Amino acid sequence: MKAICKLVFAISFLTSIIIGAQNNYPQNYFRSPLNIPMQLAANFGAVRANHFHMGLDLRTNSQENLSVVAAADGYVSRIKVERYGFGNAVYITHPNGYTTVYAHLNKYFDQLDEYVKEMQYKDEKWEQDITFSPGQFPVTKGQLIALSGNTGGSAGPHLHFEIRDTKTEECINPLLFGFKIPDGISPIMSGLYWYDRRFSAYEPGANGITVKKDGSNYTTDVIQVNSPEISFAIKAVDKANQGFNLGIYHAELLMDGQRVYSFSIDQVSYDDTRYLNGCIDYPKFTKDKMSIQHLSELRGMKLKNYNSSGKTGIIHLEDDSVHNIEIVLKDVSGNTSKLITKVRYARNSQQVTPSDKLVKPDEAKTISTENAEISLSKNAVYDAVNFQMSEKAGTHADAVSNTFVMHSSYIPVHDDYTLKIKPNRKLTNEEKEKTVFLFDYGSDTDAVKGKWNGDKVEARFNRLGTAILLLDHSLPSVSPGWKEGALIKNSTLRLNGRTKTGDIVSFRAELDGKWLRFARVKDDFIYIFDEKCPKGSGLHTLKVTTANTAGNANTQTFTFQR
Repeated sequence: MKAICKLVFAISFLTSIIIGAQNNYPQNYFRSPLNIPMQLAANFGAVRANHFHMGLDLRTNSQENLSVVAAADGYVSRIKVERYGFGNAVYITHPNGYTTVYAHLNKYFDQLDEYVKEMQYKDEKWEQDITFSPGQFPVTKGQLIALSGNTGGSAGPHLHFEIRDTKTEECINPLLFGFKIPDGISPIMSGLYWYDRRFSAYEPGANGITVKKDGSNYTTDVIQVNSPEISFAIKAVDKANQGFNLGIYHAELLMDGQRVYSFSIDQVSYDDTRYLNGCIDYPKFTKDKMSIQHLSELRGMKLKNYNSSGKTGIIHLEDDSVHNIEIVLKDVSGNTSKLITKVRYARNSQQVTPSDKLVKPDEAKTISTENAEISLSKNAVYDAVNFQMSEKAGTHADAVSNTFVMHSSYIPVHDDYTLKIKPNRKLTNEEKEKTVFLFDYGSDTDAVKGKWNGDKVEARFNRLGTAILLLDHSLPSVSPGWKEGALIKNSTLRLNGRTKTGDIVSFRAELDGKWLRFARVKDDFIYIFDEKCPKGSGLHTLKVTTANTAGNANTQTFTFQR
């Protein structure tokens, strides 16, 4: 009977969390930003690389150019045009204290689109971030504001939709505002993991436990652990009737009927969204592409309004008794899943020994090798790391330094750290100007122009991996999608950008001596024909100047007919 009472209390407590969260926000004030039924491709709080997903991804039936409408009365307060991120985005500020955001758009409504275009030609710059006063572009609920698209950091046609607190700019879970999205499916659990927490969640790391479906619940065999201090993590997804793997909204861990830890993903600011890396098993996410969420607090994880338990989630087992473990997952609609199992402390294993290069949360640390130095802030790590740093001879043909290994790309850092590297020979001033850091993260690379400080060059990074200094004398270039002097019959000009190291960081196009607006789409530059180059206007000269990360510039000239 006691166990039943405790279970009823836990369910009532979880229900009160959902109802309470929803009651804090206006219900049915906002309408759907699309004129088709709302279907989710991703929800608020879903796990992404280095951040939580900060809104809803709404399906557009795999199409572009669907009507996007204002979710409520207000005014356009901001627009953004950028290569990655939101692509083309509209921000609407509403009189009830909230701002809605609509991203990955193809086109703004006509008056706004013309205004943005005028500003781009005035600034001679495609990327824009423009703010507006309330009287410039007022909108009413349901008014067309844009056409949906696939711009920016989008992997397919959809609409990204956010609701923010206007004053704090904190993103709030849109599903707490009463949108009617059918959802009758409970979260699905597929894995459970325990961690020896005497030293760190990273060492020795995750211990996997097979999860089995048991009627309407989940279970495992009795979990035998060899540490008196442990924590748990869960691998699970939500489905919401629509097939996509959505993120978990609420989780709670109980031991012997007592709440040990819980989290809810109601609101997150962009300043804090990187704390996601302290909420997940980051090594598993980066190495195995697995989304495993901790049911405990890592010491350096300081995300506000996330842990609703007031406890750390670290379990102290002081005897070899069998203890009851219950994990409850819940979505915003109240659909619930439970995992019920038992844990027993079997024996004590050897504890990880801290090294002389131990990096801990809340303590800054500088670590050096003969020719390099890394300076980590007190906010750098989420849990203890026996930091390893080494150097070896560089093998890259353009290398002017040794290769430096900063621990492992499978361990996260929260904020920027400073890396200083000394080249392996004396460089001329001209060579110094062409020196770049090449950073290898394992799955991708990045090139950064550093700043010289004495005989070392330094730059700031926020991921670990392998770094080397390179001399880059190569020129960037663009390749046209037409033959020289050809008559262009389609609606666009497309140039493909290429550079040996790093990225094309500067692009300027002039048509017959006047700046021409090209959009940046990944590595391509695209101009959509308009009144600046009408049909039948004869032979045109297009001059394109590009510069890469190292600062090398190249000017190319092309001709075409229109």
